[in-house]
Amino acid sequence: MRCPFCSDEENKVIDTRLAKDGEEIRRRRECEECGRRFTTRERLETVLPRVIKGDKRREDYDRSKLQRGIEAACVKRPVSADAIERLLDTIERTAHESGEKEITSSEIGSLSMRGLIDMDQLAAVRFASVFKNFQSGEDYIAFFAGLDRDEEKPS
Repeated sequence: MRCPFCSDEENKVIDTRLAKDGEEIRRRRECEECGRRFTTRERLETVLPRVIKGDKRREDYDRSKLQRGIEAACVKRPVSADAIERLLDTIERTAHESGEKEITSSEIGSLSMRGLIDMDQLAAVRFASVFKNFQSGEDYIAFFAGLDRDEEKPS
């Protein structure tokens, strides 16, 4: 592991902890060259389905791309970085557990929307406006009407 401060490759692990419900290992490291400390995270690499885009192109799943979209929807909203990470983990786990080799981008978007609705409805509407390509005020009205219907359903 290369030090992010001096780029030296010699460092030692000073603390190791499980994080993210045991799905990730967090290690505190100390660079032997400059003495600065930094954190690394390790997670099991899972093979996720390829993504089928709206124009039928196929590409590898890119967590950072989805993360940027969700973070943009959550700007200036009371949604923590940990909550976003948990949502991304849930989406990936659902995609992986489906057993399918491919998943559509609209399925990923729907999973993201459901998670965002539970976290913050305004962040969800921001995400929906891009994901569903809202063109007018009626699109927003229909979205909120759908939220109202979902809230009225008995549990």
